[in-house]
Amino acid sequence: MLKRSIHAARQAGAAVSRSRGRRVTLAATAVAASLVVAGCSSGSGGDSSEDTGSVAKGHFPAKVATKFGDVTVKKQPKRVVALGWGDAETALALGVQPVGASDWLAFGGDGVGPWAKGTYDKSPKKIGTLEPEYEKIAALQPDLILDTKSSGDQKRYDTLSKIAPTVGVPKGGDQYLTDWQDQTEMVADALGLHDKGQALIARTKAKFAAVAKAHPEFKDKTITSGSLTSEGFGAYVRGSGRVDFLERLGFKNNPWVEKQGGNSFFISVARENVNKLDSDLVVMEPIGVSASTIRNDALFKKVPAVQKGHDVVFELNSASAQAFATDSVLSVNYALDKVVPQFAKALK
Repeated sequence: MLKRSIHAARQAGAAVSRSRGRRVTLAATAVAASLVVAGCSSGSGGDSSEDTGSVAKGHFPAKVATKFGDVTVKKQPKRVVALGWGDAETALALGVQPVGASDWLAFGGDGVGPWAKGTYDKSPKKIGTLEPEYEKIAALQPDLILDTKSSGDQKRYDTLSKIAPTVGVPKGGDQYLTDWQDQTEMVADALGLHDKGQALIARTKAKFAAVAKAHPEFKDKTITSGSLTSEGFGAYVRGSGRVDFLERLGFKNNPWVEKQGGNSFFISVARENVNKLDSDLVVMEPIGVSASTIRNDALFKKVPAVQKGHDVVFELNSASAQAFATDSVLSVNYALDKVVPQFAKALK
């Protein structure tokens, strides 16, 4: 199970907490991570009547639909532990400060990216990522655990739910495939902040629309979102946060990559197929290697789009790369401001 989790996390772009002394290659998102699951959380649908035993959204007890069934939060949580990738940032965006959180990209400090810097009054206790430290979590005496973007492993969920009510991944959200919108909706509902969550989602969607309108040159342009690790080249398929981000801006994912994807959201690209990465715009992330390793790769330099200068290669561990990979409601807003201009410049 651990080997499968590590492999999935590599593809999802997750990183093992440094406190455990492990290193996992950062590769795709699940992230990063962007499968849109219709109706997967309690944020969809209207308020139920008292006849069904339910209450209006934003009140308690609150119910959130997950892969593991409906999770009931009986009263307003006061001690929240955020374990899923981006869960802490999402809670912070809603005005709630977790007492414990996982640092998937090893940011250090409060364990969040620059887009969430300064949002804690008191730093949270750091919790492991792929292998949560259950005793440490229990010691925090949480009344709610957020794990909406993680592996979706049953044993992980069962162990966490014995400590406190746990909002796990939505249906179809396994292996970090919970997008920022579903994550925001689920976290907001669990915290009794349904309206605030919906407003945050609406503002973010409006910003996507405004940015897309400001860049009509993106419309229907093909794009490849890829990475290079010590294991070789790879590319992301629809279902990942990166591709979701790009499609919201009007881009179309590389057709060859999509054809190879099957049921996966990330594919490995053999060296003899590196030229297949060609598209109107090529975006590459170095994972555990330097950006210059990509730029100086003989086959990559022969890709037609690269020869034309229509490529963006992020610096290793740069804020741009991390925001593009995280796919939380805060990070996508940051990426719209900081990353999109790089795409526009490369297309000119």
